[in-house]
Amino acid sequence: MKQILLNNETATLSFGKDIAERIILNSDTDIEIHLHGDLGAGKTFLSRSIINSCGWDGMVKSPTYTLCEEYELDNLLFLHIDLYRSTDAEDIDLFDIDREVKKIKIILIEWPEKLLSKRNPDIDIYLKHVEKKREVSVKIHSNKLLKKSSL
Repeated sequence: MKQILLNNETATLSFGKDIAERIILNSDTDIEIHLHGDLGAGKTFLSRSIINSCGWDGMVKSPTYTLCEEYELDNLLFLHIDLYRSTDAEDIDLFDIDREVKKIKIILIEWPEKLLSKRNPDIDIYLKHVEKKREVSVKIHSNKLLKKSSL
């Protein structure tokens, strides 16, 4: 597992941009990313950076209350899911995240530990505060983001 220390929000934005570049370079297959961390660790901030860096020019809202926000780009569909407030095991089923789409599907799940059924993410990202910085640990489970990647 690779660990990275992000000194400030600019470094976190840059990390999100790096992931977005990997998504764009490898945009021939669906990708699932699980984001772990305490409240305020930066999961939504990082998700916002990834989505915006892939070309979304609108607002990226936190899905804390809606549970899922969708962002459709030319060839990408982002499903940004936050399970923090989820109290029902079937909540994730409502989003039909495994549905067939004609675009490349990028699934970002915050609080994946609340999932009752096992999913196989391509990458797990663990965020935690260390003083006024963020420590990020990355665990890669597939090679989908490794093509031309330093992750």
